[in-house]
Amino acid sequence: MEQYLNPRVKEIQISGIRQFFNRVANYPDAISLTLGLPDFPTPDHVKSAAKTAIDDNFTTYTHNAGFIELRRAISSFVQKKYNLQYVAESEIIATTGASEAIDISLRTILTEGDEVILPGPVYPGYEPVIRLCGATPVHVDTRSTDFKLTAKLIEQHLTSKTKCVILPYPSNPTGVSLSQEDLTDIAALLMDKNVFILSDEIYSELTYGEPHKSIATFEKMKEKTIVINGLSKSHSMTGWRIGFVCADQSIAQHMLKVHQYNVTCVSSITQRAALEALTNGINDAAPMRDTYKERLHYAYDRLQRMGLETSEPTGAFYLFPSIKQYEMDSWGFATALLDEERLAVVPGIAFSSYGDDYIRISYAYKMDQLKEGLDRLERFIAKKT
Repeated sequence: MEQYLNPRVKEIQISGIRQFFNRVANYPDAISLTLGLPDFPTPDHVKSAAKTAIDDNFTTYTHNAGFIELRRAISSFVQKKYNLQYVAESEIIATTGASEAIDISLRTILTEGDEVILPGPVYPGYEPVIRLCGATPVHVDTRSTDFKLTAKLIEQHLTSKTKCVILPYPSNPTGVSLSQEDLTDIAALLMDKNVFILSDEIYSELTYGEPHKSIATFEKMKEKTIVINGLSKSHSMTGWRIGFVCADQSIAQHMLKVHQYNVTCVSSITQRAALEALTNGINDAAPMRDTYKERLHYAYDRLQRMGLETSEPTGAFYLFPSIKQYEMDSWGFATALLDEERLAVVPGIAFSSYGDDYIRISYAYKMDQLKEGLDRLERFIAKKT
């Protein structure tokens, strides 16, 4: 019966990140620096809130958008942290991770034949949803702009079919963020155009210089911007599957319908844990961020000494060094590195063709594992030089 399946689904591939991670299972002695998975436990007070929710029998359906106390906490959180103004009752939806938020956002706004502008290299979770909607992803080469999707680059790719621009910053895989000036230019370009902005801000609590700034705070931008965020990275809650989306009521009311028929609502127990995280744990990310910053400086300095050209990250927990000098594609480089030195990194090709001269290294790992991994990378490079 396979021939009768939706051809768009059949054409989609498992992400390159997961493909390579699964390959590592065949190397039990390998060091892995692959996944964007915080190595901290979920804070104890958040876990306690979930246990209490179970004991209190808070185990039934909630409002489709999430119970109102949680949505009010989200509203307060984004206002305090990023000066974002969203009405809890009508402009916020709790989602099953940021992944579902991406899905319902794109399925709400895209139709057959639309185009979506996004940077390349980029997190691979957007393109499959775009294609399932019958739309076309337009990857923009950002290698010459320090991996930033600038207003000038966007303008060069705007067409009558452009429906959406994706701004995934701080970036996975590069760790790069957009500055106030960058966002000002983009807002000036798009404020009077009938184009949506999908601003994926999942790493907003993990910045190492200037505080995160959302394009939705700029004049005339809220009405066309969908902001995605969540607690996976900020509160080390990846397995809890809790994200949220903020959008003007005119958009959110239709997104809620897609969400309703997709998952009904987020787990009630997870919602209670999220409420605790966003209130009593509003600054839980701070000590994690400090640790990531120490690891970043260590790993970045190591890569510099190895002679690997690397843009210095300002957010997230990834490094994206160039391997172009070794005249190997990223899959071949990463495969040889795994075979010869038992170190797993993600081939840059996983993040579009514009990433094929790079590898992604995650420093969301304990320092001893990070050090050993970089030692192995250094040995490998010494053999190839």
